[in-house]
Amino acid sequence: MPTPTARRPKRDPAKTRAGILKAAVAEFAAKGYSGARTEQIVKRAKTNIRMLYHYFGDKDGLYVCVLEEVLAKLRTEELQLDVGGTVPLDGILQMFDFIDGHFARHPELRNLLAFENLNRAQHLKRSTRIPEMATPVLGLLDGLLQRGAEEGSLRPDIDALHLYITMVSMVYYSKAHVFTLSRIFAEDLLAPEWQQRQREQARAMLTAYLAPPATCSKPSKRKAK
Repeated sequence: MPTPTARRPKRDPAKTRAGILKAAVAEFAAKGYSGARTEQIVKRAKTNIRMLYHYFGDKDGLYVCVLEEVLAKLRTEELQLDVGGTVPLDGILQMFDFIDGHFARHPELRNLLAFENLNRAQHLKRSTRIPEMATPVLGLLDGLLQRGAEEGSLRPDIDALHLYITMVSMVYYSKAHVFTLSRIFAEDLLAPEWQQRQREQARAMLTAYLAPPATCSKPSKRKAK
């Protein structure tokens, strides 16, 4: 009897694309756009260069998809926060805690943002998805700010975009520059205890800034005897 020919494994396009994207995130985060090599990406993904070009067009197209992927994870998880019915200040601090934790867990996001900023966001400009992702998050934050202002529990003059960038800045700098700052100040900024103190200080600063202005009652005039 003739020996049956071995069947080729069935292709899974979604799995192949996801594998290339995962490998590309690691490669670009480690080496930046200029240093990353497509040959290394397909080697990591255990596929071939033809598949990379088939799904992403070219290196530029792949890099834009990488940026969209890491930022989509951040945005998707932010929007899953259940802060709609919380006290406004608690909701904002919950968002801050999430941002702090997300940047701590995802060094690839920190690295990719740093590399892309050095390149003046030339690849981010090609993405229409990334600006669209930001709108719902700012809407969520703005809703908390408006509700807090109406209730009198938050100061009324806060812009959602300014506040969001402030929160990200308080988180990002101490994590993205942890090695240089540790060396400059001879302090282990990677230590969990140091990161915890930094987070607590940032929360206290946010709480103080968000508080409504104190109302000072005018001193009563004494009647002349």
